[in-house]
Amino acid sequence: MSVPTTPTGNTELPLTQPRLLRRFGLLPATALNMTNMMGAGPFITIPLLMSALGGPQAMLGWLVALVIVICDGMVWSELGAAMPGSGGSFHYLREAFGRTRFGPLMAFLFVWQFILSGPLEIASGYIGFAAYAGYIWKGLTRAESIALIVGVGAVNVALLYRRIGSIVTVTVSLWLGTLVTVLAVIVTGAMHFDPRIAFDFPPGAFNFSLGFFLGLGAAARIGIYDFLGYYDVCYIGDEVRNPGRVIPRSILISTVAVALIYLGINLSIIGVIPWREFVPASAHAESSFIVSIFMQKIYGERVATIFTLLVLWTAFGSVFALLLGYSRVPFAAAESGYFFRAFGRLHPTKDFPYVSLLVLGAISIVAGFFSLGTVIDALIVTRILVQFMGQIFALMLLRREAPHMPRPYRMWLYPLPALVALLGWIFVFATTQLRVILFGVGVLALGCVAFLLWSRRGNRWPMGVEKALS
Repeated sequence: MSVPTTPTGNTELPLTQPRLLRRFGLLPATALNMTNMMGAGPFITIPLLMSALGGPQAMLGWLVALVIVICDGMVWSELGAAMPGSGGSFHYLREAFGRTRFGPLMAFLFVWQFILSGPLEIASGYIGFAAYAGYIWKGLTRAESIALIVGVGAVNVALLYRRIGSIVTVTVSLWLGTLVTVLAVIVTGAMHFDPRIAFDFPPGAFNFSLGFFLGLGAAARIGIYDFLGYYDVCYIGDEVRNPGRVIPRSILISTVAVALIYLGINLSIIGVIPWREFVPASAHAESSFIVSIFMQKIYGERVATIFTLLVLWTAFGSVFALLLGYSRVPFAAAESGYFFRAFGRLHPTKDFPYVSLLVLGAISIVAGFFSLGTVIDALIVTRILVQFMGQIFALMLLRREAPHMPRPYRMWLYPLPALVALLGWIFVFATTQLRVILFGVGVLALGCVAFLLWSRRGNRWPMGVEKALS
């Protein structure tokens, strides 16, 4: 019997068959991605987006984000189709950089930052939920908002504490509710669209100064946040049917569909409500529920209240999809020996990673106590260096060192999209505020120290004898 090897040629122990059930076909996989992407994001970030450049020219930042996401989606598609498995980036980085080389470091750093960035992304949905609840719940205090976030977070965990089969049904149901919500906004906006309002550019809108490019980076960062989730299916690769076909197609379909929907939503809002009425966002309290104000202006308060309930449904659908996919990441790392063993436990009767689900769910609730702007900046910057940029180099390494590796999907025009994505991530990172950059670098520096301590304790590379981990 031959000893199996990794895609880069490293010897490894025989792998056990996945114990997770493959229930996600193309429809539920696309629904999972789109539900994640179309959460509270477009409804809570439009004022922040317009504030980044002080007018509708901020849509350029949204277009920059779209280019980055489409190119990066090709990176995810090739890696996900070639190496389908729970954990996504953890799995790709470990294999590409080598299990007996820098793979353990990259995998550890990914899980390290993910324990923070994953819950931050989920928390942004909780924050958006509480913000829109403020339209219905007049005079909602800070303490009451926190209590609401805790309650919504607990319900989310409870719904995911079950078999994957029933989760597929819940995912599609939430997705349908999300589509109804966004289509209502787009149709309403199209019926009342005024181009003079939408394209009311301020003086010097396209003055290409340093300040403009810093603002463009801020707008692109918000746009990327809105698109986050186009890769969510990769985190549950062990639960996807025919992953070589489903993963790339679900990423492409969800990205294109959501891009068209987002464009419609953004134009609908700024084509009805003059942007000066909610920019800057920090000076206008109603910007927290701008879509509710949009519906109220056209149909009145009663219809706006009903629509706000649909937005709340959409926001909840997003955090549901996020926690579902993200809870599989520490589980996959633990099963492979790269994280605490407790996270690798499956529920004894329902076959889902219950420890990982409970821990990430709890951290997400706590992260929801911070402001939306802080959460968005922290999660994007923390994730860029190891995950997004790291995966681009991982793809290139695998193309060079494992040319005969089965690839059901191959990136179109390789390596051009990968290089465009890399330059895009560098631009977004470089235009972030210095304190946020230092925060992201500091998190990784602490991760490196933690990795050395973890390696020394387990006598692993580089502090001890190399081990081949399954």
